[in-house]
Amino acid sequence: MNLNDVKQVSISRKKAKRIGRGIGSGQGKTAGKGHKGQNARSGSSRPRAFEGGTMPLYRRLPKRGFNNDRFSDKYVIVNVEQLNALSDGQTVTLADLDKAGIVKVNKGVKYVKILGNGELKVQKLKVKVHKISKSAKEKIENNQGTVKIVSLTSDKDKNKTKNKKK
Repeated sequence: MNLNDVKQVSISRKKAKRIGRGIGSGQGKTAGKGHKGQNARSGSSRPRAFEGGTMPLYRRLPKRGFNNDRFSDKYVIVNVEQLNALSDGQTVTLADLDKAGIVKVNKGVKYVKILGNGELKVQKLKVKVHKISKSAKEKIENNQGTVKIVSLTSDKDKNKTKNKKK
């Protein structure tokens, strides 16, 4: 192997334009900014949606609909197979599920719904949730467990009375 046999590894880099370096560079004189005007000035930039002073499209179009999501009830969804991480005879509430690491309670989440996916191997669970599917209820009750549905309205009423006392 000789030195002339070694091939140079080509690195494909885009060469930077040298702007404003004389007329022979192709980017001289006005440096690609045209003649005079707003964009020829230093420090000039306009918003992305700027349309030359006319009312922009996003302001011309009608805004439709209403999103009530921030006022809606947020549920944590738990499948029956996830309850296998609990021990026999344990109570199942939102706080218990959070302690067991089954669910991570986010800001705004106050309610639990249990769905019937999977098999339940744990016996005698005492479930106190806000909503439960028929199949999940059957599976829990078939394993000698009890299901109690906690009403949503009582939780909301408690929050209202707490706020009034303050």
